Amino acid sequence: MLTITGMAGSYARMLWKVSHFNQLRSETVALKTQYNHLEKVAQEKEIQVASLGSLANEVSTMYGLKADSGLAATSAHGQFSDEQLASSIGQLYALKSSALSGAATIGIAFGSRGATVADWMRMAQAPTLWPGEGFVTCSFGERIDPFNGEGAFHSGVDIQSSYGHPVIAPADGVVAYADAMSGYGRMVILEHGQGISTRYGHLSGYAVTAGQTVHRGDTIGSVGMSRRSTGPHLHYEVRIHDAPVNPHKYLRTTFASMHSFAGGS
Repeated sequence: MLTITGMAGSYARMLWKVSHFNQLRSETVALKTQYNHLEKVAQEKEIQVASLGSLANEVSTMYGLKADSGLAATSAHGQFSDEQLASSIGQLYALKSSALSGAATIGIAFGSRGATVADWMRMAQAPTLWPGEGFVTCSFGERIDPFNGEGAFHSGVDIQSSYGHPVIAPADGVVAYADAMSGYGRMVILEHGQGISTRYGHLSGYAVTAGQTVHRGDTIGSVGMSRRSTGPHLHYEVRIHDAPVNPHKYLRTTFASMHSFAGGS
């Protein structure tokens, strides 16, 4: 009986050890499978970030954008982290966004080598589109006042045009003012961000109201001769932190290009 009992106990312990061994082996196989899967994912991620980084840098180089030094350094060592992956995808999304918003077109038109996507975005915020069709009859700076014949500072440019001709927004912005103002007649003020604002004076009418968001090429009013004016024209100003600057610095887009924007508004 003692022998049988001992054998039964030994057999039970052997069954437990076998069961425990099988469990450990199953866990080892599962861990190995999981490790192989993670290793495969890591390799795919490295390939993905290398491909995305290469594509982003190729597109950037093609359009004269500043190369992403972080991605270049990473590719050289053949090692990639989640941060580099996020940076690479972020750069591609930024390029896509700039293309869809028109910022890429504006940035390329400026011809700035070594710029960044952020620079393109800032350029898109600048009032680079002509606000109206016509000839500049009075430039920015010192001039002779046509009413009193004395010297005076002209804070914008006068664009001669036909009465009622559309005046368009030269960049995206928010209407800060749309009402009469002394010296300007009927006037619209747009805020474009980055401290940049534009003014449109002597209008015959408004197409926007204060607080309204407008997009590049939208009609904001019409040419007139309200207040002190020798004829129908648009008085156009560009201000940075409310200080008037020469609008010619920003008037990059030609009349022909302007028509395509105005036609779509």
